[in-house]
Amino acid sequence: MELLRFFTAGNVDDGKSTLIGRLLYDSKSISTDILETLTKQSKSTGVDADIDLALLTDGLRAEREQGITIDVAYKYFTTDKRKFIIADTPGHVQYTRNMFTGASNTDLAIILVDARHGITEQTRRHSIISNIVGIPHVLVCINKMDLVNYDEKVYEQIKQDYEKFAQSLNLKKVSYIPTSALTGDNVVKHSENLPWYEGPSLFEFLENVEIEQDFKTQEARFQVQYVIRPQTEELHDYRGYAGSVLSGSFKKGDKIAVHPVDLITTIEKIEKFGKEVDEAHAGEPIIIHVSDEIDISRGTTFVPLNESIQSEKTFEAIVCWMDNKSFQPGQKLLLQQNSFRTKAVIKEVDNKINIYNYTTEESDGTLHLNDFCKVTIKTAETISFDEYANNRKTGSFILINENTNNTVAAGVIN
Repeated sequence: MELLRFFTAGNVDDGKSTLIGRLLYDSKSISTDILETLTKQSKSTGVDADIDLALLTDGLRAEREQGITIDVAYKYFTTDKRKFIIADTPGHVQYTRNMFTGASNTDLAIILVDARHGITEQTRRHSIISNIVGIPHVLVCINKMDLVNYDEKVYEQIKQDYEKFAQSLNLKKVSYIPTSALTGDNVVKHSENLPWYEGPSLFEFLENVEIEQDFKTQEARFQVQYVIRPQTEELHDYRGYAGSVLSGSFKKGDKIAVHPVDLITTIEKIEKFGKEVDEAHAGEPIIIHVSDEIDISRGTTFVPLNESIQSEKTFEAIVCWMDNKSFQPGQKLLLQQNSFRTKAVIKEVDNKINIYNYTTEESDGTLHLNDFCKVTIKTAETISFDEYANNRKTGSFILINENTNNTVAAGVIN
């Protein structure tokens, strides 16, 4: 069954958590025991309704007490057509790093706009971040239509304002839906209060939206996670390379280039769940055997011979600084790209990206919490990668403080 990953973002109190709660509640995707628990908890929140739908995603006690979303809350549900993973991300500007985390590797961004307030700085910020992380499809959900008397003119004005702003971002696809999460209008079923709207409800949209970022159709990439050598009497000569297919597919007999050492060999055998198979596809955990005894270690990347990948020690990227402590020039870092890890330094902070208007500003060489900057990174070992726009699996990475082992930044290669 096809999987759709999406995240929600918006201003504080735009109703993100309530929208997801309404979506799960009205689509009957909540189990009876959870409903009973939430009904009891809702009595202490002071809401007028029998159940506070926001509690379905605001999982942390501190969030419930404050009535806000701080961390990224993930929910999973299934319909007859699809499986879904939802990331409910914070609206506060100080939690930008959390939103960046929730947005990575998703297929769709749902950006909520309060019908009373229209496009805000937060709307622009969330849209720009969606653009930076390459979200294939953006849905602008114009919420709280009940508070503007379901006025079509309000909806059309917000749609026009967003389209004007989005032109500068070059977003791939943008859609619009008017809703009221609190009352359920147009969330799962069409609302009689919106007779002028002829498009799908949010639920219908999610079940049918085309998922463009299909790693099965991309160029094939496999990265070694473990080198398996049992060296037992039964498996004396066994040497397998275990990992997941990052994108595309591999077949037995394929000629492959081994990067970054740039050696050529042939896939002799592919194992999946202990059985030999002829072919493996994106997302599948497999063990590959090759025909030649060559130096292959953890983090090595396999690529079909007729496809190319970049292998460099210096590259440019956009990073989001996630550490409370600011970047220190010369700071010793570790770069992790899937299972590949090497020492690295940020050689240059080229410029800072203003995430409210998408302009670049001159850099003073610093990186602070939630900053987005274009940087030049130098690694100790050669890293094999694609540009993020072409392959999100091989074009993304994290930076780790070598001393504390804390993740200090996440980046995309451009």
